[in-house]
Amino acid sequence: MSLAKKALEEGQGILRLAPTWVPRSFCVPGRRIKLHPDDYYVLGGARGGIDERWLSSTTPAENGPLTGENEGLSAVVVGSQGKEEQVLLKDVIEELQGEIIGSRIWEEHKSWPMYSKFFDNMGPLPHHIHHNDEHAAKIGQKGKPEAYYFPPQLNNHGGDFPYTFFGIAPGTTKEQIKECLMNFTKGDNKITNYSQAFRLQPGTGWDVPPGMLHAPGSLCTYEPQKASDVFAMYQSLVNEAIIPEELLWNGTPKERIGDYDQLMEVIDWELNVNPNLLETRFMEPVPVRNVDEMKAQGYQENWICYRSDAFSAKELTVLPGQNVTIKDNAAYGMIMMQGHGTMGEWDIETPSLIRYGQLTHDEYFVTEKAAAEGVKITNHSKTDPIVMLKHFGPGNPDLNI
Repeated sequence: MSLAKKALEEGQGILRLAPTWVPRSFCVPGRRIKLHPDDYYVLGGARGGIDERWLSSTTPAENGPLTGENEGLSAVVVGSQGKEEQVLLKDVIEELQGEIIGSRIWEEHKSWPMYSKFFDNMGPLPHHIHHNDEHAAKIGQKGKPEAYYFPPQLNNHGGDFPYTFFGIAPGTTKEQIKECLMNFTKGDNKITNYSQAFRLQPGTGWDVPPGMLHAPGSLCTYEPQKASDVFAMYQSLVNEAIIPEELLWNGTPKERIGDYDQLMEVIDWELNVNPNLLETRFMEPVPVRNVDEMKAQGYQENWICYRSDAFSAKELTVLPGQNVTIKDNAAYGMIMMQGHGTMGEWDIETPSLIRYGQLTHDEYFVTEKAAAEGVKITNHSKTDPIVMLKHFGPGNPDLNI
């Protein structure tokens, strides 16, 4: 029996995943993703600090020439303690196809077309952009919509700058933005002079379509996104750190490097200058169904990412001492945020500290069949709720907002 089939049988449709850590050379870790303090720079100074944990990922990290083998790819853990083996989630899905992600997604995408991550930076990121499918295709990639949710459990401090710049301030001209891009190598190109920042609030989120300029703030962020790592940095100086010019042209076809009109074409202008960003991009949690009915059954579930058709996400809370069965009509990955208990055949728990390379029982992938039949979750605590985040692929049939 293959490892993929063994994993499917062992978990009765729920796959246990190993933590997947990703460094970023241009970031400073915020130290809120439970990695041991000695391990944030375990990969060496040249790789930078680890400030991301990727979840349910079949997408390799695009991290330059020093990128490690299988960096960014989630692994399925198979076997009992002390005898564990690992196989890439990507390989399990390629072998078992619709048995894992459902025939609907497999037939349309031939892959798991999203992943999520914890992004944990001490400071803000530069104002940057993700290409849409049309522009990403020019370099052989897919476009990248993404969304943010700020879990209260991971935000005991706000970092250096808990504000995110979104879009371009109404009244700004294209010539002004193009001039900023042409000044990229002259120090501070001052592009955020033409944007607006919003204070970030734990327990809420934002939707970020491709083509939208954004400079993420310093809260620890849960980020469901399309399976792509395409981006370009449009701000040259952030937190007194210079951004290399090569990142400005990241995602640009070789024949158009140096062409500032190409950089302007990537910007979805109408999306960016929309004066109603709070109305159109901000996301407060929305109950999946009547709150009183859910609490009477021992749980509460909210949609937390719901404005994109490329993915969606929920936050599930199982109340202390409760035993519930939760049904979904789509496959999903999940990560524990709080509490402990059981989910199907598995123990689930929320570690407070994780060593690099250590296995955990806080991350799983639920097949479409298991999700539709119903996942039984038992909260073993008399006082502490179980809280988990669930990330779904495109076209979730349950999403009706």
